[in-house]
Amino acid sequence: MKRSDPRLVVRPAPFLRSAMTTQQAMLDVLYALVPVIGASLWFFGLGAALVLAATVMGALVTDRLFSPASQKVPLRMDISTPVTGLLLGVTLPPAFPLWMAFVGGAAAIGLGKLVWGGLGQNLFNPALVGRAFLMAAFPIAMTTWTPYQGPDGLFTIYSSNLAVPLMSSTPDGVTAATPLALIKFQHDAPPLIPLLLGNIPGSLGETSGLLILAGGVYLLVRRVIDWRIIVGLLGSVAILSGLLYFLDSTRYPDPLTALLSGGLLFGAVFMATDPVTSPTTPKGALFFGIGIGLLVVLIRGFGGYPEGVMYAILLMNATTPLIERITQPRAFGRGANS
Repeated sequence: MKRSDPRLVVRPAPFLRSAMTTQQAMLDVLYALVPVIGASLWFFGLGAALVLAATVMGALVTDRLFSPASQKVPLRMDISTPVTGLLLGVTLPPAFPLWMAFVGGAAAIGLGKLVWGGLGQNLFNPALVGRAFLMAAFPIAMTTWTPYQGPDGLFTIYSSNLAVPLMSSTPDGVTAATPLALIKFQHDAPPLIPLLLGNIPGSLGETSGLLILAGGVYLLVRRVIDWRIIVGLLGSVAILSGLLYFLDSTRYPDPLTALLSGGLLFGAVFMATDPVTSPTTPKGALFFGIGIGLLVVLIRGFGGYPEGVMYAILLMNATTPLIERITQPRAFGRGANS
């Protein structure tokens, strides 16, 4: 048998043929976020803009101070950094204290990206790492929700937005339960129309299903995200939720309500499809999405917390290297008989 030339490196598919750069892909994600961000301002007022600004600022400051690439090129700005800040910001409650939002943005970049070696090296989605940090550090603030404000509240700034750092803050007097909290603890499913339009309590960017889907369609057309992850995730949630609903319709929501409630749509479109932390093989992407959907249904239905999208995505992020290894096709000419 002829020995292979060590200078020739043979690798399996997929082979990237797109001319799209990382910066362009991040710009497309930013464009897809614009309707969602606009809706958050409409629904929750000026306080929403301040929360988003705080997370972006925390991300930018941390990247500037600690990123080796930023220190070598002072005028360089990695657009993925503000996009990460925005992705974190739209998962936060409208009345979230600004100083906590800043800390979350710093954690997203510091713990979610820089400790792994920088852009493209991280194992976990940085925005979700920041959110998980905030959930562990400030659980009360992360689960305090405010009702829909509408056009009359465009200039609303919540008192808790301006809370003094490291001091206990009193949540705003009027709070509301999210649709998932109503489903889990009161077994009361909300109407579908508000879930589609977004005039419901919830995180800044998770309320309007229609606008999230519009952003997803744009990213699919631009080929920024993999449709297999979205189909696997939403399909598994729909099937499993339908099974639970069939077994006990008084306790579990119907599949459509399960799909439109909470951060599922936003997580499926903007978080699970992160190309750095998700598998690149077609089979791997599908299995990855199915795994997230399975975990979401298990956490929602049998866990102590009404939402499980963040934890499901982070857990499956940890399996991405294994999924890649299992689903990687064999390179032509390699094998036991080569």
